[in-house]
Amino acid sequence: MKVLILGGYGVFGERLARLLVRDGHIVTVAGRDLARAQALADQLGCAALRMDRQKDLRLLAGHQVVVDAAGPFHAYGEDPYALARAAIAEGLHYLDLSDNAKFCAGIASLDAEARAAGSCVLSGLSSVPALSSAAVRALVGPETPQVIETAILPGNRSPRGLSVMTSILSQVGRPMSVWRGGKWIRVTGWSEPRRYHLPGGLVRQGWQIEVPDLALFPTHFGANTVAFRAGLELAVMRYGLAGFAALRRRLPIPVNRPVVLAFKLAADLLAPFGSGCGGMSVMVITGQERRWWRLLVEDGDGPFIPAIATRALLRRDTLPVGARPALEAITLEEAEAAMSDLNLRTERACEPVSPLFPRVLGSAFDSLPGPIRATHQTTDVSHWQGHASVQRGGGLWSRFLGRLFGFPPAGEGVPVEVTKIVTPKGETWQRRFGTRVFQSRLSASARGMTESFGLFTFLLGLNVQGEALHYPVMSGWLGPLPLPRWLLPGSIAQEHVCDGQFRFDVKILAPVTGALLVHYRGALEEVTGSRTAVHARRQTNDVDNQGSG
Repeated sequence: MKVLILGGYGVFGERLARLLVRDGHIVTVAGRDLARAQALADQLGCAALRMDRQKDLRLLAGHQVVVDAAGPFHAYGEDPYALARAAIAEGLHYLDLSDNAKFCAGIASLDAEARAAGSCVLSGLSSVPALSSAAVRALVGPETPQVIETAILPGNRSPRGLSVMTSILSQVGRPMSVWRGGKWIRVTGWSEPRRYHLPGGLVRQGWQIEVPDLALFPTHFGANTVAFRAGLELAVMRYGLAGFAALRRRLPIPVNRPVVLAFKLAADLLAPFGSGCGGMSVMVITGQERRWWRLLVEDGDGPFIPAIATRALLRRDTLPVGARPALEAITLEEAEAAMSDLNLRTERACEPVSPLFPRVLGSAFDSLPGPIRATHQTTDVSHWQGHASVQRGGGLWSRFLGRLFGFPPAGEGVPVEVTKIVTPKGETWQRRFGTRVFQSRLSASARGMTESFGLFTFLLGLNVQGEALHYPVMSGWLGPLPLPRWLLPGSIAQEHVCDGQFRFDVKILAPVTGALLVHYRGALEEVTGSRTAVHARRQTNDVDNQGSG
C-alpha cells in the first residue's frame, strides 16, 4: 500500500517507516523538516515529503493510507481532526498513534463520514489502546474481567521524542480520574508507584498516568477496575518526576517548550546509564484467576512496539470501515506475528486469586451466607454504602479514646460508605460515617488476621459461629511492644444477614474501664460498576479539561 507517515522521522514514526518498508509498502516519510525526512528516506530507499499538517493537507492525494505519528495529540488545537477529515475527503484510510484519551475517544465523531467514504479511521493504533486491548481480549476470552492493569516500562537508553515527553509532563501532578471498584475516583498524574515483573526476572516500577485505556476499557470490557502505569528505569528520573508532580500540585507551573527542553536535556545527560531493555505488562483478574501477558524487549528495540499495531493491521487484505478508537483493532496473535523479527520475548502466566478472608478462614468461609462472602471477595477495590446508628461512650476516658481513633459521633440513620482496597499485605478499609472518616489495615499472619489503627495492631480471633462472622480481639501491640491484657479493648463485633441483607454490629469497650467506647450497627450494599459509556466519556473530558496545561 502507499503509506504517508506524518512525523515519519520521529522516534516512533521512524520505526514504523522501517517496518513498513520491510513489509514491502510504498512509504513516504513526511514532516515539516524536509532535510530530516530526506535523510531517513535515503536510508530506507523510500520517498520524502515536506508537509505541515495545518497547511498542506492537499498533499495527501496519491496515497492510500495516512498515519499520524507526530503528536502531541492533546495540543492539536480547535480543529484536532482536520487531518483525519482531509484523509476521508480524499478517500484515504487514516490511522494514528495517539496516546491521548480525549483525542482517541473523540475520533468516533467521524464515523458517518468514514463509512460513507469507505475509509478506515482508527485512533490509538499503538501500544495503548490497540496492543493492550488485544492482550486483554486474549487473556479473558469471552469472560468479563474484574480488573485490568497495564504498565509500559521502557529502558533508559530508548530515545525520547519531544511530543511524548510533552504528553507525559502535561499530566504530571495534575488531577485525573480512574475507574476503581466500579466508581470514578480522583488521583494525581505520576503517583502511587507499583512494581511489575517482566520476563527474565526483570522488575520495574510504574507510576499512574493517563492513557485512552482508562476512559475506554470500563465500558468496552465491563471491568470494575482499570489501571495504567508508566515507568522510567532510573530512580533519579522517576523520583525527579515525582518531585515535579508535587510542585505542580501546589504551583501553576506550565508545561511549555522551555520546560520540556530542560527535561529533555536532563534525560539526554542520563542516556548512557541504565539499559536498552524495557517491556510491557498486561494483567487481568477474572473469576478466581489472575492472568498476565508480559513482553520484554532487548537491544533497544522498544521504540518499535508502538508501531506494531499499525504494521499488523496493514498486513491485512482489507481494513475495517468506520471511525473509532483502536480497541481490539488487531488480535494479539497478529501483534505477536508482527513482532517476530524484533529482539524480544513474550510470556503468559496465571495464578489463583485468594482474597484475604477466604485465605485466613479456610473452609469455614464457605459456610457463611452469600451476602457475607460477597463483602470479603474484593480483588482490587470495592465500594459499599448504607446507613448506621452510632452510640458513643459518655465517660471522659471513652471520649478521649474515641477522638484518638477517629470514631464517628453518635447519631441515627448516619450515611455510611466503606471502601475496601487490596494491598500487597492484605486490605485497607476506609470507613466514612457522615463526614467522619477513619481507616484500618487488615493483614494475614501466621497467627490469623491482624487489624491496625495507626501504631496499634490487634490480633483478631476471626471465627464463624452459626451463620455469623465474629471479630474478637485476642492480643495487641503498640508498635513492636505487646500490650498487657488489661490495656486491650473489648470487641463484640459480628457480621450477619437479616432479610437477605448484609448487616454489621460492632461494639468496642474501652480498655482498663470496660466502659462503652463506640457501638455502631447498620446495613451495607455494594456500589456496582454500572455506568454508561456517555458518562465515562464525560468524566474523561472533564478531567482532561481540568488537567490541561
